[in-house]
Amino acid sequence: MKTYIALLRGINVSGQKKVPMAELRELLSNSGLKEVQTYIQSGNVIFKSTEEDLQKLAFKIHNAIKTHFGFEVPILVKTHQDLKEVFDNCPFPEEKKINSYFTLLYSVPDIDLINEAAKITYPNEEFAITNDCIYFYCSTGYRKAKYSNNFFERKLKTTATARNYKTMIKLLELSLNVS
Repeated sequence: MKTYIALLRGINVSGQKKVPMAELRELLSNSGLKEVQTYIQSGNVIFKSTEEDLQKLAFKIHNAIKTHFGFEVPILVKTHQDLKEVFDNCPFPEEKKINSYFTLLYSVPDIDLINEAAKITYPNEEFAITNDCIYFYCSTGYRKAKYSNNFFERKLKTTATARNYKTMIKLLELSLNVS
């Protein structure tokens, strides 16, 4: 049985798509996932499963949420190693990395769209785009940033979900320590 991390996009934000974590843990446990844990309210789920197909796991979680809560939630499932590689491949120096956001991509963006997005610049903000992540740093803080998850989704025509450095550290820790 392998350990996985599911990242849910857009739940519990500004009163939208409310998903209580205790209810989510119970729902996913009842759908066959094992040792289900959640971390903070923004949609981070650590679990075990015998299923090894990440798409099938994402679909299973998506359907359980849609059936139970009545709305669509994009789901991205990663292994501990997948998430560790994304984290370790951050191109920023450590002093920027600890204040960075990791915007995980649900699909590989088209190179032409990446090149177009790269032409748009804002003071105090920088990003690097790979096939599976946008590494984003803003010296004035994420709340004041012009670049956002929605900006990148629109420009790259893909679904994405962002996590900060501390959340990435915690998810890596939790997914390594699932008994």
